[in-house]
Amino acid sequence: MNTVTKMEANTVRNDKLDAVRPVYLEALTLVERLHRRLLDVIKDEFDRKGHTEINSVQALLLYNIGDKELTAGELRTRGYYLGSNVSYNVKKLVEMGYLHHARSRVDRRAVRISLTPKGKQVHDAVSAVYEKHVSTVEQIGGIPAEDFERVNNALGRLERFWTDQIRYKL
Repeated sequence: MNTVTKMEANTVRNDKLDAVRPVYLEALTLVERLHRRLLDVIKDEFDRKGHTEINSVQALLLYNIGDKELTAGELRTRGYYLGSNVSYNVKKLVEMGYLHHARSRVDRRAVRISLTPKGKQVHDAVSAVYEKHVSTVEQIGGIPAEDFERVNNALGRLERFWTDQIRYKL
């Protein structure tokens, strides 16, 4: 390959990078901002209803547990919890009566957690917020199902890309 062809190839590659860079960085910012905004939406709903005992991170954690029985480690690995202090929030939720915890019958070292009736009420309250959004996001937000399908597809591919970066040390 001659020098001119190499320079042209580098120019094309740099142009592609210059096109991807701003939209990739914007996507990263939006993902982070959307998660914080979701927590704000949940907090706002709970504040309006006078449920100030738990915070939005804890409410989202209870929603994600749902009817399942899990260990604290599974909360993180399954993506149900995004913070670094899962054990603190689990401990607080147990103390406040939102979670049951018991030693696993199979592995006595593991502690299994599940919702109490009080925790189920929080789960149901978050679920009601989501149902309200489902019924209004297209009409009020102007976001049809097809747009969510495209976004979800792209976010799924981005998650796999990041997972591969970690797994294969790329």
